[in-house]
Amino acid sequence: MRITALAGGVGGARFLRGLLHHARQSYPVGPDSDPLQLTVIGNTGDDITLFGLRVCPDIDTLLYTLGGGIHEGQGWGRADESHHLAAELAALGAEPQWFTLGDKDFGTHVYRSQLLGQGMPLSAVVDRLSARWGLGDLGVRLLPMTDTPVETHVVVSAEGDPDGGQRAIHFQEWWVRHRAELPAERFVVAGLDRATPAPGVLEAIREADVVILPPSNPVVSIGIILGVPGVRDALRGTRAPVVGVSPLVGGRPVRGHADVCLRTIGVEESSAGVAGLYADFLDGWLVDEDDPMPARRGLEVLRRPLLMSSVDAAAEMAGAALDLGLRLRAERAPA
Repeated sequence: MRITALAGGVGGARFLRGLLHHARQSYPVGPDSDPLQLTVIGNTGDDITLFGLRVCPDIDTLLYTLGGGIHEGQGWGRADESHHLAAELAALGAEPQWFTLGDKDFGTHVYRSQLLGQGMPLSAVVDRLSARWGLGDLGVRLLPMTDTPVETHVVVSAEGDPDGGQRAIHFQEWWVRHRAELPAERFVVAGLDRATPAPGVLEAIREADVVILPPSNPVVSIGIILGVPGVRDALRGTRAPVVGVSPLVGGRPVRGHADVCLRTIGVEESSAGVAGLYADFLDGWLVDEDDPMPARRGLEVLRRPLLMSSVDAAAEMAGAALDLGLRLRAERAPA
């Protein structure tokens, strides 16, 4: 069973961990059965260079979560982490100090930056990091959306400018340092126009049995992946059903600032508004039990609890999305 998912960080990673948990329970691997093959196309629009090191927050959250090394309380970073290096950098006055990196996490960034500096493409680096976390043994292949360096920036009003001037800051500064509280005018993704899909990305979409959009941020996670030239066309053209999961419950994100991002691009802060962003390729849509969702031709809506309060809850939600996709696929199959 070939499943392809487009994912951002915490929400996407927890959903996909639940999907693997569901698959182990429902589709046990045996001599007469094929294992689940999950290809995850990860957002790299959040990437940033800090202290001379290339940091890939969403890719790393996927690695650590699926590989069993995530800090559960935070949803990002490493479990059982220490911060000696960050403390020393702060004592030296090194900037920035608003983005915390742990000692073990620094090891990932040093290794990645070393390989990138030697000319290795990001997709090959991610393959090596995936091997370190045993993703292949889980039937998971993690792909960055592109090998081209891209970075999301946020255009905000310049503080103290009486003429209402604007300035652009890195997405991470807006998200982490300012907690998305600075009024945003628009998002700009540097490098996206000349990006090409990483090796295997388009094939994973075209050859999938089911494509799933986890409850990741629809604007600055999945939306950035969709902006890579060729990805949206592949989703329109794939024979696989595309099933998405709303990141909103009652018009509010469970975590993060998806509502602020939707407001910035002028989209209604609702499950219906998010579905509209995917309308040209979406076949199935999971929404929370109490969320209003008007009927749309060609879109099957399924209502389920969408709170991932535990791995089991995430597994139940992911299983519902997968089962919907498999049913839609069976209905499309020739008699």
